[in-house]
Amino acid sequence: MIAAARRLVRQRSGRRFTLLLVILALFGLALLLVPLPSMDEVPGLADPLGPFAPVAAVLGGALLLVVLIPRTFISMAWGAIFGSLTGAGYALAAAMLAAALGFAVGRLLGRDFVAERVRGRLARLDGWFARQSILGVISVRLIPIGGFGLISYGYGTTAARPMPYLIGSLLASTPSAFGYAAVGAAVVSPTEVNWLAVAPAIIGLVTTSWLVSRWWRSERQIRAEVRHPEPAQRGA
Repeated sequence: MIAAARRLVRQRSGRRFTLLLVILALFGLALLLVPLPSMDEVPGLADPLGPFAPVAAVLGGALLLVVLIPRTFISMAWGAIFGSLTGAGYALAAAMLAAALGFAVGRLLGRDFVAERVRGRLARLDGWFARQSILGVISVRLIPIGGFGLISYGYGTTAARPMPYLIGSLLASTPSAFGYAAVGAAVVSPTEVNWLAVAPAIIGLVTTSWLVSRWWRSERQIRAEVRHPEPAQRGA
């Protein structure tokens, strides 16, 4: 009876994980087949929305990110439409909403499957995500291993804690949101470069790089201590 119940639970988690893979595959296929508008076509898109344009920018941007549209395009487009600083703010809000949604969907559809089946090195990797700090999330977000939305779904399937994940995603996304929004604004108005928008990107990138380097050094030190404990620790 217990074995049958466990088998049923595993089958359900397998179906949910399969659904997650199908959804991601469909999003990826749509991304390949549906062309994105050019920057020249972007600035007038928000005019018909009037006062609802900011809400549409955040919700629509989050939806686009959830369906795996690159965050670079969203930030540049919002900068072209709303200006560098305002566009960056909307793009960043959309990114955080999408990060939360992707994580929630990944946790709902994929976490049980991963938790039940990971073994060996994958189990150790899952444990690493469970212990991961904010700096660890920043480092993963900055490594070009996948799009913003895909990483959000992937994090949901791991044992990562929601709060460090969200804070790390915010800190990692801020510099590029301002930087690409400034680029988008400059594309439609080449003579009006807002250096106030570029400055947060530069400062954030330098700060983030420094924090990640500190985290990486501390991780290496911890691994070295685990592999080669002190003599006093060996005798304990």
